[in-house]
Amino acid sequence: MRAPLLALLALFSLSGCQSAYYATMEKVGIHKRDILADRVEAAGEAQQDAQKQFKDALEHFRAVVKVEGSEDLEKRYDELSSQYEDSEKAAKEVSDRIDAVQDVAEALFEEWQGELDQYSSPSLRAASAHTLADTKRRYQSLLKAMRKAEAKMPPVLAKFHDQVLFLKHNLNARAIGSLKGELGSIEKQVDSLIKEMQRAVNESERFIQNLNQQG
Repeated sequence: MRAPLLALLALFSLSGCQSAYYATMEKVGIHKRDILADRVEAAGEAQQDAQKQFKDALEHFRAVVKVEGSEDLEKRYDELSSQYEDSEKAAKEVSDRIDAVQDVAEALFEEWQGELDQYSSPSLRAASAHTLADTKRRYQSLLKAMRKAEAKMPPVLAKFHDQVLFLKHNLNARAIGSLKGELGSIEKQVDSLIKEMQRAVNESERFIQNLNQQG
């Protein structure tokens, strides 16, 4: 999107007045299809950032359980706690971006469906209806992939929160020994989450490519 419009975009996005936002963008030549493409791209970027963040959090957890004795344990705990908070923020950003994609997609499809009745040419109407149906199908596949990846974040966050909470009151070598048994389980969950996120990112790229081909 053009730089002079960024402040206006942020204003409407923060206010939550999506219908007014879409109407304003329409007046300056930015249609719902364009906004959808931008938001899908932003959702993909948020998921890539989240992938990195969850990997970093896992590495910090590994560092904690590998500590011998009580050396630097408090420092490691502080780092892990910070990583957990950053992971929470990354997860929220992903969810917010997916919600934004869903909002504009629903608005676009409702508008598109309503405009089908405005055609006087049966062949053009049929062609547009076919494109709409195809775009909806691709969108549903994308949304499913994004929501599936999103659903894997809370269990991972819960695991990290448990570790942080436990360490908060048990900063000793014995506590570290207790956490070592959790490492394998957390690694599997993070690995599964990252794979699902990558699938969603790939779906995002395919969806945007398809939209661009239509345009």
